[in-house]
Amino acid sequence: MKSNRRNFIQSLGLGAASLSVGKQMTSSVAASTDDQVLFVGDQIAVAQTEYGKVRGFILRGINQFLGIPYGADTSGKNRFMPPQKPAAWSEIKPCVWWGNTAPQIMEKRYSNAYASFVDHWNYDDVSEDCLRLNVWTPAIDSSKRPVIVWLHGGGFTNGNAIEQDGYHGENISRLGNVVFVSINHRLGPFGYSHLKAAGGHPHSGNVGNLDMVAALEWVKNNIAHFGGDAGNVTIIGQSGGGAKVTSLMNMPSAKGLFHKAVALSGSSLGGVNKEYAEKLGVKVMEEAGLKEGEIEKLQQIPWRQYIDITSRAVEKMNEEAKKMGITRGGFSPVADGVTMNDQPFFSDPNHFSADIPLIINTTFHEFSPSRTDASLELITLAGVVDKIKPRFADQSAAIVEAFHQNFPNAKPIEIWAMINSNRKGAIAAADAKFSQGKAPVYVSWFGWQPPLFDGRMRAFHCDDICFWFYNTDLMLTHTGGGKRPRALSTKMAKSFLNFVKTGNPNGGGLPNWKPYTKTNGETMILDDQCSLVNNPDGQARKALG
Repeated sequence: MKSNRRNFIQSLGLGAASLSVGKQMTSSVAASTDDQVLFVGDQIAVAQTEYGKVRGFILRGINQFLGIPYGADTSGKNRFMPPQKPAAWSEIKPCVWWGNTAPQIMEKRYSNAYASFVDHWNYDDVSEDCLRLNVWTPAIDSSKRPVIVWLHGGGFTNGNAIEQDGYHGENISRLGNVVFVSINHRLGPFGYSHLKAAGGHPHSGNVGNLDMVAALEWVKNNIAHFGGDAGNVTIIGQSGGGAKVTSLMNMPSAKGLFHKAVALSGSSLGGVNKEYAEKLGVKVMEEAGLKEGEIEKLQQIPWRQYIDITSRAVEKMNEEAKKMGITRGGFSPVADGVTMNDQPFFSDPNHFSADIPLIINTTFHEFSPSRTDASLELITLAGVVDKIKPRFADQSAAIVEAFHQNFPNAKPIEIWAMINSNRKGAIAAADAKFSQGKAPVYVSWFGWQPPLFDGRMRAFHCDDICFWFYNTDLMLTHTGGGKRPRALSTKMAKSFLNFVKTGNPNGGGLPNWKPYTKTNGETMILDDQCSLVNNPDGQARKALG
């Protein structure tokens, strides 16, 4: 009887889904009733894991579990160490609220009112006990649904699995009958202090990525209990999360844990130089006033104090970094040749990454200068030349002219934004993946512009996330809501779901999306009117050198 009652409760939640305010509708016909949509209780949304049972809740027909432990506390003796398994539990663990955010600087996080309004940041308690994940699933059953694993942005330094409402997995789980997982993991100097040369663990420079591998191992071992298929896992990330995707594709320990990948507005073709990372680790010890091998003392320093120590160490390494050809130092995955490939990513046609289909997407105006300065809307092309000279010097005029010729209808401010947001990195990653010669790479370029802030937001960094996840009516401060963004989101989300299920995005409502080739540069333009275009910014990108 309990099982039948739960099934009935789930059907009620699903029937009420299209009534929810701020949620994407899955049907053009709204339900005729206004039933209860949230269910939580002793016998509701209970699932087994290898460490013990967890209890979540059912919201609008989707089972949701928040803050499930996949690793032990990383403080104290576990700091700078590969992730350890969590302790098992005997009672049912309540997993109805988000796990801790990984240590990062939180001061003045909300100081910019407009930025806080637009991105609607969500941050909870900050703690080294942060190895938690969240699961959304249509049912706790034996079905083998495709699994999506979300890797948040913020470089390798900031962010968490729910920092934006657009990260939520409820709508995409319902739309595609899939299981959605999002994770927190160690960041910044806690995830990427390479202390091998200072007497620390040889893998300390990549423990943040090893956390992600541990989360994927949890998915492999447990997701069947949540109605998911461990044999069909897609990883997807945006910005720093996109770089996490490509770095995981080049970690030996991640082999076999995922089968498809999506990198949004971020990718990497290599890890941090090992020599630099080791020297930075030694400098951290010096800045902390410790001797080589005194790792236990370093593990006891309060986390906020440790961040300040590492910031000073990075600054003192600036000149050394320049001599080594490193333009931006700091803490991110290390090309140690053991836990992470020390060769250029995607350079080996026999590497396991060669068999993984990949989508690469960027936005037209990742970073638009006028978003917070309306006066820049009036800038001229000559003014743009002046603005980019510190970066491009004598090539500035030729670059602006090339972009103007390539995009004659773009305003000067849009030209400036597109130069700032050029696709060189994305195309380099696509070229490398294509050259492996096995699984396809699909490339897209998001150009949809929200009617907010007098049109100054444009197709900005992060705006596409809620379109892929069918959340445009949830992330209103990125879209404005309504039928216009929802129409594009429906096409993008269904194409993404097709890719998740088959490795091919076609059939979701977008035009025929051909795989990318170096010769043609096939690129899907994502806008109110979508189209496949060959090398749409080729002339402009060529001018960048």
